[in-house]
Amino acid sequence: MWPQIPLAQALRPRSISDLVGQEHLLGLGQPLEVAFATKKIHSMILWGPPGVGKTTLARLMAKIFALKFIALSAVLAGVKDIREAILCAENYLKDTGQQTILFVDEIHRFNKSQQDALLPFVESGLLTFIGATTENPSFEVNNALLSRSQTYILKPLDLKDLKSLYLKAMIFLGEKSKLTLNEDAIELLASFADGDGRRFLNLLEQVIHSTNHQKITSPDKIFLEKLLSQNPRRFDKSGEEFYDQISALHKSVRGSHPDAALYWLCRMLDGGTDPIYLARRIIRMAWEDIGLADPRAIQLANDAAQTYERLGSPEGDLALGEAVIYLAIAPKSNAAYKAFNQARSFVIKDHSRAVPLHLRNAPTNLMKNLDYGRDYRYAHDEPNGYAAGENYLPEKMQEPNWYQPSDRGLEQKISEKMLWLRELDKKIKD
Repeated sequence: MWPQIPLAQALRPRSISDLVGQEHLLGLGQPLEVAFATKKIHSMILWGPPGVGKTTLARLMAKIFALKFIALSAVLAGVKDIREAILCAENYLKDTGQQTILFVDEIHRFNKSQQDALLPFVESGLLTFIGATTENPSFEVNNALLSRSQTYILKPLDLKDLKSLYLKAMIFLGEKSKLTLNEDAIELLASFADGDGRRFLNLLEQVIHSTNHQKITSPDKIFLEKLLSQNPRRFDKSGEEFYDQISALHKSVRGSHPDAALYWLCRMLDGGTDPIYLARRIIRMAWEDIGLADPRAIQLANDAAQTYERLGSPEGDLALGEAVIYLAIAPKSNAAYKAFNQARSFVIKDHSRAVPLHLRNAPTNLMKNLDYGRDYRYAHDEPNGYAAGENYLPEKMQEPNWYQPSDRGLEQKISEKMLWLRELDKKIKD
């Protein structure tokens, strides 16, 4: 008879030795191993993706330290639930003289007032606070609560960890399952799980049910691919994972690594990112990181965005892919980007300066009588189409020299022309 509880729940570790992964925290001499060995508990935040053992670790601490354990879900709980937990902890302290572990799952879902409600009781020692989150605590948890807690980062389970889970599952099931998976099958299952131990065991349970029903003992890769639906890679379209990946895409383009740029683009498309958003970011990369070193990159990025709008997915995805390849291999320059930012910063801080009379528009006789436009030199009538020595800045404003073209791509020729024009200016002034 198949166990009624899910395999992932049945295999939940009951001791530290049952845990898989997180050796950087649980290995000999590592922070949590020392805490368990010395039985000195402290408030902490466990930050990591789903299915890596955050809740299990919290429950094991309560068991090993023999402390009362109160669990709240930040999705469902409110200030009232926090007050009830505190009252329960106070009564437990009176009866036993011991503190309580308060575990808050998805602590990032608590608002500021809910998080603040915990502070005095964490400070007094009534509660040992353990929070679990999939989001970056530095963005989602109050600084006051962060300062009273140690943050530990839990990593996705690797192939070795998931193979260990598979063996534990087979030992646990014994005669209930005749399943045997070869290395390729386990690796495929692990790739579908994407570092999530709970998902891995749920997928394994699905495979066991199906193979038992069809009387198959050694399913091959083709069987598994038909049975299992591919889950999107771990991705949160509004969380830190999203911003980390768009950052990686942008920096791969800036770093002239087309394969890395393609990888992050495909990761984000696979994770469900809006391709229109990606198209906008690709256009931004062209303006910011390639700029005038290769203006064709800007046109190509715009063309890719328009192509996607016309074709949609999956056909339009190719246009975005080709755009990031071109941007990655194009010559790079942020000279124009820096010049624009410097000019904008200068204008924001500077006082208002009058337009020189010779540059002013003079559409009326009054304006002409006031010398608007007088002595203006029409560049097209000048040698080389350039009015050498002419001033186009407000009076008494120093030449800022914001735009400093690079020596890459088209900007190399731009630099040469600017030097030539400056020489013409110098001859006039001399």
